[in-house]
Amino acid sequence: MQQVQVCIVGGGCIGLTLALGLARQGISVMVLDAGAAPQPLNEDYSVRVSAISLASQQLFESLDVWQDIFASRATPYTAMDVRDADSFGKIAFDAHALQLPELGHIIENDGIRYALYNKLQAYEHVTLAFESRYQTIHQTDTDVLITLASGMPVMSKLLVAADGANSGVRKLFDMPLSFWDYDHHAIVATVKTDSAHQHTARQVFLPTGPLAFLPLREDNMHSIVWSTSPEHAKQLMAQSPSEFNKSLSVAIDMQCGLCEVQSDRAVFPLTMRYAQQWLKGRVVLMGDAAHTIHPLAGLGMNLGLKDAAHLIHALGEQNQEFAAHKVLREYERARKLDAQKHIAMMQGLKDLFEGAHPAKKLIRGLGLSLVDNLGPIKNLFVKQAVGQ
Repeated sequence: MQQVQVCIVGGGCIGLTLALGLARQGISVMVLDAGAAPQPLNEDYSVRVSAISLASQQLFESLDVWQDIFASRATPYTAMDVRDADSFGKIAFDAHALQLPELGHIIENDGIRYALYNKLQAYEHVTLAFESRYQTIHQTDTDVLITLASGMPVMSKLLVAADGANSGVRKLFDMPLSFWDYDHHAIVATVKTDSAHQHTARQVFLPTGPLAFLPLREDNMHSIVWSTSPEHAKQLMAQSPSEFNKSLSVAIDMQCGLCEVQSDRAVFPLTMRYAQQWLKGRVVLMGDAAHTIHPLAGLGMNLGLKDAAHLIHALGEQNQEFAAHKVLREYERARKLDAQKHIAMMQGLKDLFEGAHPAKKLIRGLGLSLVDNLGPIKNLFVKQAVGQ
């Protein structure tokens, strides 16, 4: 039998961040993941990227892994351009005007994951069990017993489910889930444009949903996230590359010239998920296992990293019983409240910017113009965007 203080199910960015934070405090950890171990980036960009806020960057810096993440093709963005395609509304943010070095970084998820994985291998009290599945999980008042598919038993004081939106651990322990369909599908791809992105993150709100252009390491390369109706997404996915290039160029209003897709296009449905219960005995949820939100503001990864940061701090601060129920309840309470606020905010933005009703168009135009011209309100939006 192997004994650890924390077993983390899920070796994605959130699970590995938690593992590194705990390992640096001398806490023994096992990371259990059915998939293959992370690999270094290849020359092709991954279509799954995240907008990492300054607050998340500070977390990675505190874990001494930021330089490794930054070296894996992280691209700073120093400006944001957000506009409504159906009205006169527009808002722009500039890092230099705000006395910030940048507003954030666009980073491939695979690059973040590999940097964390590589850093974790230096810790003797960390077990990285990739291509490993659990067979059964049972808990008592004081421990969690995980039996692996190989037959090996693992005894842990705490089990953290960071195993994604369709969390098997959440289902196994029958932790109730609220959800609704955003009625959007997101198309992601890598795109080359005629003009350079100038380290600007762009987003256009179309009547069917938002389209984001996120700058990558090369000056003319972008990662796109096009959220639209399921019917429109089906039409776009059925288009030839040349037809899709034309549709994309028109949708972004040629802000960077003609577009040329460089990768396969992937599409996935967007669903809001919120676990009503994040704690059951010595099992806690984290990241997408606990919440998923619309990607229109690029906050999903940062929200999960805040979960990890909170639990790293909470478990490292204990002087008596490890993973005491009071500490876990405080984590659940605080993180549930923050997730609720973000879910409500994303739903409100989606509802406001969706559709072409004249009254909505007027409100959007006036609202964006007002925010863009009023410093104090604009600063609040900036603080939200950079995670401060």
